[in-house]
Amino acid sequence: MNIIEVMRLPLSVDLSGFVHLLQRLQLPHRVSEEGDAQVLWAPDTLAEDVLQLYQRYPDGNADIQATDEPEGAGLSGRRTAANSPTQPSLVEQAKACKVTTLTLLLCFIVAGLTSLGDNFTTISWFTFLDFRVQGDYLYFSPLAQTLDAGQWWRLVSPMLLHFGVLHLAMNSLWYWELGKRIELRQGPWMLLGLTLLFSLVSNVAQHYTSGPSLFGGLSGVLYGLLGHVWLFQWLAPNRYFNLPRGVLVMMLIWLVVCLTGVVGTLGLGQIANAAHVGGLLIGCLTGLLGGALARRKLSA
Repeated sequence: MNIIEVMRLPLSVDLSGFVHLLQRLQLPHRVSEEGDAQVLWAPDTLAEDVLQLYQRYPDGNADIQATDEPEGAGLSGRRTAANSPTQPSLVEQAKACKVTTLTLLLCFIVAGLTSLGDNFTTISWFTFLDFRVQGDYLYFSPLAQTLDAGQWWRLVSPMLLHFGVLHLAMNSLWYWELGKRIELRQGPWMLLGLTLLFSLVSNVAQHYTSGPSLFGGLSGVLYGLLGHVWLFQWLAPNRYFNLPRGVLVMMLIWLVVCLTGVVGTLGLGQIANAAHVGGLLIGCLTGLLGGALARRKLSA
């Protein structure tokens, strides 16, 4: 079963009533924003029936019940036979959120190539600055020299580096949670652009704060995604961006704890605080801009 586009409508069209109808009928679906349009997606086996249902009840209908039609007949028959859950399976989510999935796959591949931070030869392919190992020291090339050599990928590639299983696991879980929300609402190209932008800003912030050093991970991007979703949702509420309040509070508290230096003092590793702060700030900015534009389109 594949998730396909059923219809594309202007952002000014209110789909909330129809979405509520689909939820009550327990029909798997999702709605995403792509530019000036909102797109309704559904499994290919139900796409035609969902479209016909919208043509009959574009605003939803409180009188429709999940058992209106006898089993084996039309839409209800298919739904009963398949017993389709509202929440798509993990595989279906991965297919629908291709950029989220591809980004995490690249992180896993790089983790394997670098032995999770133990192979300095392969780590040097992805670091912000190229370096060479001499004895117990790392000697980094200047940024200007790195860019003059055409190694522009280094501005964003540190986000693929992870040092240890826990580092990779935690970042992957949060990117999956935040990334797919943005991809489902704003589309894959927006998520890709935001990921690269947040990586660039957080890496540059960390480099100019700490100087030549070894750092990496998705955490700067994650704080960017968090800031984006947080302020976008504040200006233009949408169920995809409706994060539990505890998630936001927890991540902000963790940011403050890291800034105090207590994590490094306890021997739990060095934290790229500038990357976290830089990512959060640029994410808040994109969230404000994107949310303001979305709110303006909805009120037009």
